[in-house]
Amino acid sequence: MDRKLETSEKKVLVEIVKLVQKRGLEGTQGGWKEFLKTYDKKFGASLSDPSKRSNDVLVSFLKTFTKDDDLELFSRVLQIHLNRNRVEQFSKQSRDNETPEQSLVRLTLEHPQYLVDYAFPVVDEGWIVIKPPKKSRALKSNAMIAVDCEMVLCDDGTEALVRVCAVDRDLQVKINELIKPNKAVADYRTEITGVAAGDLDGVTCSVADIQKSLKKLLSNGTILVGHGLHNDLQVLKIYHARVIDTSYIFKYLDAPIYRKPSLNNLCKSVLGYEVRKPGAAHNCLDDACAAMKLVLAKLERGEITLVPDVSQHEREKLLLHRIPVYVHREEISNVIPGAVVIEVKPTKKLQGRHYSAIAVFNSPQEANQAYENMEGDEEKDSHGLPQKLVSFQFGDGSTASLYIRKMAQEDSH
Repeated sequence: MDRKLETSEKKVLVEIVKLVQKRGLEGTQGGWKEFLKTYDKKFGASLSDPSKRSNDVLVSFLKTFTKDDDLELFSRVLQIHLNRNRVEQFSKQSRDNETPEQSLVRLTLEHPQYLVDYAFPVVDEGWIVIKPPKKSRALKSNAMIAVDCEMVLCDDGTEALVRVCAVDRDLQVKINELIKPNKAVADYRTEITGVAAGDLDGVTCSVADIQKSLKKLLSNGTILVGHGLHNDLQVLKIYHARVIDTSYIFKYLDAPIYRKPSLNNLCKSVLGYEVRKPGAAHNCLDDACAAMKLVLAKLERGEITLVPDVSQHEREKLLLHRIPVYVHREEISNVIPGAVVIEVKPTKKLQGRHYSAIAVFNSPQEANQAYENMEGDEEKDSHGLPQKLVSFQFGDGSTASLYIRKMAQEDSH
């Protein structure tokens, strides 16, 4: 461990020290500030910003930790940076003769949202970090596995894994498992997940079991594929450096970079069919296959496909966001009359007080009428799209509020 710390970049050392401070951890000479008081007689703890300290000071502090749990924490942070650096370095060095598959990995890593979406809390309990192979030829592997997950909403407002599917590039099923949530479930989202409480009777598969299976599948440089893959990795609690996110490698024509196409719209535009009809339940096996088919289509066609904005489908929906976790979907349906279905969106963070959902209507006209009927002051969100803050009352007299936003700009003509 000492050697690894001594050869680490300063930004990595700073990250570890800040993590130690956040968790209130102490070495043999106390916490960070206590250490500085004895180590630096001149400035002491008055200069406590880790980024203002030298590598020698940071390393000396981290060397005071001897507990196995603390050293394991340091090791995971070091490994995550090593993984990322190794893959990024390989991408730069092999850019002139990279394989088509590797070019899509590079496109994913270079996307402006990557560092935001894939900033996982890998140091938390239960996470695993899959080490990339040391041999560079393994990083040239064209093997791919596509994954998709279904989640349920728990009583504490978090999401829990309930089903996982994975396929290889030949669309052969590698994983198709139901998972028993380890906490009380508030909403199985059956019309979305296709899973009901009774389906889990006798199920013993755990997240740890799925992690073990995926770790084996992803060895030797195998690429992991998915649509909005960070959401799946978040609930799987897996960090894997070699990924292709289909929401990154395709984009809408003449749209801002943050505007990501949905899997359904991508399939219709690129593959010529919809994964599911509006209001139909998700099937994570279909979604995993769809993500793999999109990558294979991209590899076959070469040039980046500019996907036209399927405005008809977008305008049939309204985004509901900042919904308090104690408001269940059935109650939202009462607030938004006329919606065919309320689809709860996966959250980027498992912990939180709010969640988002999509209200799907039979036509753009019905969606627009539902929006107009909502009482609330109209404003623009950060993307320039119109939204309203709507308050409503429960049967017991208590109140709550949420934002209702249109999915597209108004026509200019």
